[in-house]
Amino acid sequence: MKSYKYYDLILGAYVCVLLCANLIGPSKVSTIHLPWIGSHDYVAGVLFFPISYFFGDVLTEVYGYARDRRAVWAGFVALAFASVMATVIVQLPPADIWKDKQAAVAQVFGSTPRIAAASMIAFWCGSFVNSFVLAKMKLLTRGRWLWMRTIGSTACGELVDSGLFYTLAFSGVMSPAEVFSVTAAQYVLKTSWEIVATPLTYKLVGFLKRAEQEDYYDRDTNFTPFSLEVSRAGSSARGASVLESSGVDAQH
Repeated sequence: MKSYKYYDLILGAYVCVLLCANLIGPSKVSTIHLPWIGSHDYVAGVLFFPISYFFGDVLTEVYGYARDRRAVWAGFVALAFASVMATVIVQLPPADIWKDKQAAVAQVFGSTPRIAAASMIAFWCGSFVNSFVLAKMKLLTRGRWLWMRTIGSTACGELVDSGLFYTLAFSGVMSPAEVFSVTAAQYVLKTSWEIVATPLTYKLVGFLKRAEQEDYYDRDTNFTPFSLEVSRAGSSARGASVLESSGVDAQH
């Protein structure tokens, strides 16, 4: 099994961003003022959660679906543990010197089980859709038009993620019209982030392909999400072909 210099670092960054976006992000609702549209409230984590899709795109594009699948499971387990830990800490009886802070702790970290479950389910489903679509598009485009793959896969993944989360978390609490409005706004913001980040995606993907001598194509991959196996089959381009494909892709 080939070893990589940067895979573990990308994996660690992926899980770190995911945890921060889900633990710190929901603690504040902010407002953006848009010309001709007016003011719009949004959960601050929306600004950072799409970075996890950015890293997911990079992992799938360079290392393949199977290695991104391991990252998704690592992120899912980390989210599950963080949710359990937050619940336990909030429920522990506060010391006398801490009683005046208990309400603030509960406000920031006390997500309801319904919202926590909705967040994990939406992340899991959306991330796998994102990775699957990107891997398949890479085969269909023969490795060209990276921008099309990253934006297209993110649009599909974020649609599933946003649709599932707001439906599971707020149905019955909000009206169907309100759920649709919030979902649509969050979806547009998250997908727009991927479009803006496209130049950075090109730079990081090109660097990793050259540094790792890897440009994986999922020709014989088993796309089940319920596996941690990494294929040993040689479905990757290496050496000069990696540099060539990176250069050709960057020009399209």
